[in-house]
Amino acid sequence: MNENTHRLVLQEAPAPEELIPDFGLWPWWLAAGVLALAIITVLVFLKTRKPAAAVSATLREIAFREALAALDESAANDSRSAAVQSSLALRRYLSVTAADPALFETHEEFISRHDALRVLTADARTAAESCFSRLAALKYAPEIPDMPAADVFTESRALLETLHHGFAA
Repeated sequence: MNENTHRLVLQEAPAPEELIPDFGLWPWWLAAGVLALAIITVLVFLKTRKPAAAVSATLREIAFREALAALDESAANDSRSAAVQSSLALRRYLSVTAADPALFETHEEFISRHDALRVLTADARTAAESCFSRLAALKYAPEIPDMPAADVFTESRALLETLHHGFAA
């Protein structure tokens, strides 16, 4: 029997650097291009964006007249209904004239917001906070308060006048 003996020859292991795939610089160029495009897009957006238009005096006057009409046309029998209707009219006025989200907030959210009504003078903000707190107390009282609805509407009209004339210059 002829034996063919094969000798086992050990080969040198390849260097680890040779086993790592070479991607070159294109992933870095791609990332830099995407970043540059994002920066350019943001800059163009910021330059072309129009600033928020200030509410014109005409729009403010129209909103004032609508709020007065809403308060005058309200037919509430009790102070709770009067407080609800007054609060809605006043908050709608503020949402139009001061671009304030008070119409869509609860009383607690409104008073906890530190930037609420910053376009008004300090006296007008104080009057609004106290009147809205009083309206909330009337709306959410366990029993309907013994207060004429006319008094609630009178107080609300006074606040509306204060708000209308209380915009900071």
